[in-house]
Order: sequence, then structure tokens, then C-alpha cells
Amino acid sequence: METVWLCGFAFLAGFVDSVVGGGGLIQLPALLLLLPADASRDVATVLGTNKMASIWGTGMAVVQYAPRVRINWRAILPAAAVAFATAGLGAMTVSHLDRNLLEPLLLVLLVLVTLYTFFRSDLGQLHAPAFTAHRERSLGIAVGVVLGFYDGFFGPGMGSFLIFIFVGWFGFDFLSASASAKVINFATNLAAMLLFASTGHVLYRYALPMAACQMAGSVAGTRVAMAKGNRFVRVLFLVVAAVLIGRFAWDVLRN
Repeated sequence: METVWLCGFAFLAGFVDSVVGGGGLIQLPALLLLLPADASRDVATVLGTNKMASIWGTGMAVVQYAPRVRINWRAILPAAAVAFATAGLGAMTVSHLDRNLLEPLLLVLLVLVTLYTFFRSDLGQLHAPAFTAHRERSLGIAVGVVLGFYDGFFGPGMGSFLIFIFVGWFGFDFLSASASAKVINFATNLAAMLLFASTGHVLYRYALPMAACQMAGSVAGTRVAMAKGNRFVRVLFLVVAAVLIGRFAWDVLRN
């Protein structure tokens, strides 16, 4: 029965993640709650199972967006490549740094990002890249380095931060920002998944059916996003950002 519930949460996570990121906020707590007690006690196994399921949803989102939404591949692919490398580095560094130090800073950043997006109602409605191709590629690589490491090291909010950077800094519309973010997110998920799989920290009996449901949710999410357009993506972005703020605020106040 837990597999059925996990598949339901995986579908919902795939839907949300394909549009604005944040699927981990749904799927990871579900794994912690529903996996057998002996499995859920091993954090690496929970994370590995989560990544094995998530990468299929992220990959399907890329496949759905790529032929239909503007993605500047010359800028995004180099960013994805360095994000892949730094995500692996972040995952290897996780045991040596105190992640709790990040949470107050991330909380402040998320509040500022959310308020800025809320009050700028025109933000992300038009696709008007702010940089030349060379500059966009260089800045994309810098973003890949920083957020790739963050995703491997900690992770929550990675997709939302990427979307905001692409909208607020690069001048993309929300739909193009979401599609571009999925390419980089796929690279970081792949790095983490390979690391966990190579160390035997994946429960395939749960991860594989969840992966199928992630893909189905991702197809549904990308199609709704493309049908509804930038305004829908903006509203869902604000909702997910608000949930992230609540999550980080809880962690900060509890510690």
C-alpha cells in the first residue's frame, strides 16, 4: 500500500516540479513518512531513492519543453555541465559543513525573491534577454557553479532560485525560465543519482514505480504550463516560494 501512496505523491511532485520546481518538498517528506522504518532511518537511502525517481520526471520535462519553448542551448548546456560537476562536489562535501548555517540566509533570500516577484506583476511576462550571447553563456556557467553545488549539498528551492535568476536577471519569460531551469536541474539530479546508485543507496522497488508516476506528472505539468502560459507559472511560482519560506522559517525557529 505504501507504494501506491508514494506513486501518488510522485505524480504530484512531478507536476509541480516540471512547472516551477519544488517537487522535493512533496516527494521527500512522503518518502520519510511512508518508507519502512528500517529504510527511512538511512538518510542516504531516502535521498537516493528520491533522486532516482525525480530524475525521470525532470528528464521528461526537458523532453516536453525542448521542442516547444525557447531554450538558449548555447548558454544553458555549459551551465548544466558545470552544475553536474559541482553538484557531485556538493554531495561529497555535505558531511563536512553545517547545513544549518545556510537556512537563515536562504530564508531571507526567498522572502526578498517572493516579494520582488509579487510586486512586479509584469516580471517574466515578456521574453527579453538582457545580455549578449557570450555574456549570457558566461553568467550561466557562474550560476551553474553556485547552484549546482547548492543542489548537491542541500537542495531545497534549487528550481525556484533558478527560475527567479533567469526571469529577474537574464530577462527570460517564466515559461522559458522554467524550461531552462529543468535542463540544469536534470544535470544536478543526474550527478546526485549516480553517486547514490554507485554506493547502493537506492530502493529500486519504490524508485522505479515512482519514476513512472513522476514522468506522468511531468507530462501533465508541462502541458498545463504551456497551455496556461506565463501568468499560471508565475502564480504557481509564488505559491511554491511561500511554501519554501514556511519550511525554512520552521527549520530556523526550531533550531
